[in-house]
Amino acid sequence: MGSLKDFKKVVIKIGSSSLTHQSGLLDLWKMESLVKQIANLYNSGKDIVIVSSGAIAAGMGKMKFVGKPKTIPEKQAAAAVGQGTLMYMYEKLFSEYGITVAQVLLTKEDMYQDIRREHSINAFSALIKHRIIPIVNENDVVAIDEIKVGDNDTLSAEVCKMIGFENLTILSDIEGVYNKDPRKHKDAYMINEIKNISELDEIDAGDAGSNVGTGGMQTKLKAAQIIAEAKGTMLIVNSGHHEVLNELLNGRKCGTFFDFRD
Repeated sequence: MGSLKDFKKVVIKIGSSSLTHQSGLLDLWKMESLVKQIANLYNSGKDIVIVSSGAIAAGMGKMKFVGKPKTIPEKQAAAAVGQGTLMYMYEKLFSEYGITVAQVLLTKEDMYQDIRREHSINAFSALIKHRIIPIVNENDVVAIDEIKVGDNDTLSAEVCKMIGFENLTILSDIEGVYNKDPRKHKDAYMINEIKNISELDEIDAGDAGSNVGTGGMQTKLKAAQIIAEAKGTMLIVNSGHHEVLNELLNGRKCGTFFDFRD
């Protein structure tokens, strides 16, 4: 099974490339389409948590950066500017469907230190109980290397594990997991299903993907390892496919499905 039809509790990770133009500015058409599909998942009775990239990318546009900021202070500044823009758009779009969202900013300590982890879980539980969709991002403004998760593929997997959700769906600009980089190797093929963590060792992860994101295949495979520890499931699908979340809700299989429940 590689769809969302039978899962009740789903974390959806939205990558920067799924939300932005190549310029770094938010692509409102992409964002509106994803929000509409997530609202439909929510209305089907599912508990939804979103882990959203795009804050730094949104800030890049606001701050007129030509390229991705290189220094930590510039990244923090872009995140501070962009996070407000990103949440404003999510609030505006979800409100059209009568859905309330909440911003949740986390650092590694919030998930790994026992007391802070407990408080984080309680906060998620309260939001979900009241049918509010948490929108999660790393607290880039205060996060330094010692307390930084580093990428939202890993963050989404850690959140999924922490709150005990059944499935992590990663929306990206790739079709799924290939045995090696299809941009460099013509004989690369996509893997439809992975059931054993040892299968990850046979994959040549390659480099990071688009120039607006921080993750690539390596971070997605790291996320898979975290999901394996939690004995959960994970999907990697291309957000560019028309109505991809609705198709998954209707039982269509696409992308790469990781099933570590056995």
